[in-house]
Amino acid sequence: MDERDIRDHFLAQAKGCDGLGSPFTAKLCRALAKVLDANTRTGQAALGWPGDARADGLSLRLCGALHALVLTGADERLTQLYPPNQTSEDEIAAVLPEAIARSDERIVAGLAGAPQTNEIARSAMLLPGFLTVARETGLPLDLFEIGASAGLNLLFDSFHYRYGDAEWGDPASPVRLAPEVRGRAVPLTGDINVRHRSGCDIAPVDFADAAARLRLRSFIWADQGARLARLDAALSLAEKLPPLLVRADAAEFVEKALAARQQGGAFVLYHSIMWQYLPRATKDAITATLERAGRQATADAPIARLRMEPRDPTKKWAVLSLTLWPGGETRRLAHCDYHGRWIEWIG
Repeated sequence: MDERDIRDHFLAQAKGCDGLGSPFTAKLCRALAKVLDANTRTGQAALGWPGDARADGLSLRLCGALHALVLTGADERLTQLYPPNQTSEDEIAAVLPEAIARSDERIVAGLAGAPQTNEIARSAMLLPGFLTVARETGLPLDLFEIGASAGLNLLFDSFHYRYGDAEWGDPASPVRLAPEVRGRAVPLTGDINVRHRSGCDIAPVDFADAAARLRLRSFIWADQGARLARLDAALSLAEKLPPLLVRADAAEFVEKALAARQQGGAFVLYHSIMWQYLPRATKDAITATLERAGRQATADAPIARLRMEPRDPTKKWAVLSLTLWPGGETRRLAHCDYHGRWIEWIG
C-alpha cells in the first residue's frame, strides 16, 4: 500500500467510527490522516506499513497506542484533547504531531500488536444462539471459543441481560447488558447448562497482567465510557471466575477439541468479529474439520457452529448464524450491531 492508500484507510476508519457512535475517534482518525509524516518513527511505520492496513487494523492500533498514553496519564497535553473534553478535528490535528514526537518510541511499540477489545456486549448477541442450541438439542453445552482474547465472553452466563421487558441471567451480576431490540422479541426460553468451556487465541490476553489490561482498555474508544465500564466489570468477574484460555492456532484448537468431544453434550464452536482476521488457510482448515466431524454427529453428540460475523460487505451490521449437525443446515438468526448495541431477531 502506498502513502495515499494509508491515509485513505484512516479516513475509511473515521467513517466507520462515525457509524458506530464514536465521533471523537472519527475526528482522531481524520486528524491522523492529515498529520502523519516521516518526521517521526510512528509516521514512518504507519505510512510505510508493509501489510494490508485495513486487515491489520493499523488505524485502530495507532488510536489504541495514543489512548494508552491518556489512560496512564503519560501526556497531559494529549489528555486535554480527550473526552470528556470537547475538541474539534483541527484542535486535535494541531496537537498530535508534538504528542507523537514526545512518545514516539512507545507509540511505535504499540503498533506491534493487533487490536483486541474483547467486546462484552457481543455476549448479548450470542446468548439467544446458545439458548437455541440448548432448546433444540436438549443437552448440556460444551463451549469452545476461537479468537477469545481475554476469554471474557466465555463467562456469558454470569452476566445479566435485558431485552426490552424480558430479562435473563444473574440479577446481581456486575455485567449488565441491555441492547436495543429491533422488531420481533428475542426468544429467551429454555435453560443453559454449560458442561465445559474453553477458548483459544493466537495472542491471549492475560487479564491478571497490568500491561495487558491496559492494552485491552486502550482499544475501547475514548468517548464510549459505557463500553469501558462493561469491560472493567467483566474483568472484575473474571478474577473470581477465571476462564480456561490457551494460546493456540484456531484450526489446531478446533481439531483437537473435536477429536476429544464426548457423548451426552452439544459441542458448540463460536466466534464473534474475528473471522476476517484469520488467514485463508486457517479458515479453510476449520471449515473442513467441522464438516468432517459434522458427518459423524449424532443426536446424542451434536455439533453446532455459532458465529456473529459480517456476512455482506454492503451491510452495516453483523449476522448471527447457526449451523447444526446432524444435518448441517445453516440459519440466520439475527442481525446485530458490531458492538452489541442492538439486535434484530429474524430466526
